[in-house]
Amino acid sequence: MNAETEPGEERAGPVFVLVAPQMGENIGAAARAMWNFGLDRMRLVSPRDGWPNPRAEAMASGAARVLDRVSVFEDTNAACADLSFVFATTARERALTRTVMTPARAMAEARAMIAAGEKVGVLFGPERAGLENADIVRSNAVITVPVNPEFASLNLGQTALLVAYEWMRAADETAPATYALAGASRATRIEVDRFLEHLVARLDAVGFFFPEHKRDSMIVNLENLFRRAPLTDVDIRTLHGIVRALAVKVPGRK
Repeated sequence: MNAETEPGEERAGPVFVLVAPQMGENIGAAARAMWNFGLDRMRLVSPRDGWPNPRAEAMASGAARVLDRVSVFEDTNAACADLSFVFATTARERALTRTVMTPARAMAEARAMIAAGEKVGVLFGPERAGLENADIVRSNAVITVPVNPEFASLNLGQTALLVAYEWMRAADETAPATYALAGASRATRIEVDRFLEHLVARLDAVGFFFPEHKRDSMIVNLENLFRRAPLTDVDIRTLHGIVRALAVKVPGRK
């Protein structure tokens, strides 16, 4: 059974191969994780409860595209027969000589291989015990997530999410941090200059700069405070208003 791709369709990402998954909910969770990050090719090896699985469909709400294209195989060899490089996910140390990678490194290498025309897969083991050595020995490299050594267990959906996230992140150009102006614009230098002149004048009027010989250093500290802040034009208007309000004596108050 192979509904994975239509003729001529580009294969743009790694295949996630779920070996002997035990619960439909976890298959659905893995499907959601995949589709969150643009992956839609899932293969199942001998799912315990057969296929299709209504619990998987319920859990995968919104990611039906992934489940609609699932391919089912009797064994891992058949599921990986057309793949040129296979990663195996495992948290346990094995008595096998293998390159062990983080998800980030593995997916960066997967992108390079896929860009070169190779077909890449990632094996995920059953929920209870993970992949057997017989499956891992057929892989080319191992992916291990750096986790708390006192609680290293990740469920199937979590592991799929981490690997899929790193797949997208390997090519993502989203800025690590942005400053959302919410309809405002950054204050110009002259706007900040005028506010500081206004503030210093009012502080001079109330004798804030004392003793006198510290006046210059105190003004430098104020400038540093306001110039390092990412002020907007709205902020500057608000600050002017605050300074003006504080300068007004309210009748009946000391």
